[in-house]
Amino acid sequence: MDIVLIAGLWLPANVWDDVVAELRDLGHHPIAVLLPGVDDRSSSATLDEQLAAALEVVDAAERPLVVGHSAAATLAWLVADRRPHTISGAVMIGGFPSIHGSPYAAFFPVVDGVMAFPGWEPFEGPDSDDLDTQARERIESVAVPVAGDVAAGVVEYGDDQRFEVPVVMVCPEYTPEQARDWFDDGEMPELEPVSTLSFVDIDSGHWPMVSRPSELARLLHDIAVEV
Repeated sequence: MDIVLIAGLWLPANVWDDVVAELRDLGHHPIAVLLPGVDDRSSSATLDEQLAAALEVVDAAERPLVVGHSAAATLAWLVADRRPHTISGAVMIGGFPSIHGSPYAAFFPVVDGVMAFPGWEPFEGPDSDDLDTQARERIESVAVPVAGDVAAGVVEYGDDQRFEVPVVMVCPEYTPEQARDWFDDGEMPELEPVSTLSFVDIDSGHWPMVSRPSELARLLHDIAVEV
């Protein structure tokens, strides 16, 4: 199956390299999206440009499974909104989609037009406990400041047929039970109308493509087989 991989904040497409290699060995055709403002290191990119880049990959694929990590869960869901009949499913790793009308990723201050990687202090605990020094250094070395117009870009949905796209929530630094509780408490309003929603566990922190690439690839393989 074609599997489209969209990295979260600060991360270029090559953060998926180990997962891509494993997925190929499992018989899939993985494609990591080159995101404007990240892979070209441009501080002038917009959310619309990132969505257009993801849609270009999706449109060249055959019934792909679309995977979004962290904040890019929203990008994956925007793809589902624009191409509800084209994709086979959406996978959200360590995140869930923002609601209509909200900013894409207003999580940290934008300074001089960009939102820089804030260091490890905000992510201490379950997010990063599984990252050794080498893994942290790898993430730091590839991290690219997020263009301010991406972070502040307004999320807009327009096609309710997205709710017919099967969604799988991959739970890394939290458990499926915790995620279901958040869902039940109304913390994932954009996913409440989804017809087919499931939660699966992976024993990792927030960046399983770095710390558990083989396990993540196997999990994505299993999801692809099911959808």
